[in-house]
Amino acid sequence: MLASLSWEWIVAEVRNPLVLFGFAGQFVFFLRFVVQWFASERRGRSHIPIAFWYLSLVGGGMTFVYAVLKPDLVFMIAQGLGLFIYIRNLMLIHGRRRRASGRRSRGLPAPPRAEAGEPGG
Repeated sequence: MLASLSWEWIVAEVRNPLVLFGFAGQFVFFLRFVVQWFASERRGRSHIPIAFWYLSLVGGGMTFVYAVLKPDLVFMIAQGLGLFIYIRNLMLIHGRRRRASGRRSRGLPAPPRAEAGEPGG
């Protein structure tokens, strides 16, 4: 397998629009770590901002499309399962915010904040 790698093959792959799309998806997926790192440094503790989940969804969606078009079953299943997790976390975050907004409009105290690493925390 490694013996079949050559500069010609690498150059041909990099010129393939699908491969460029796959790299772009991986880059977006990588950005989620950068966003999480900066948010944690700013707070001085581990923190997962909502942007992390949106970048996960976009980057995971792009790499899922890449895996389907390539086709790569292992990558497709891994990214597909991840998409469910990212969507569910966003649903939990937005549900919590909706409930908190409803409580505020009725003059009730807000629920306690989530701990670091929990959705919405």
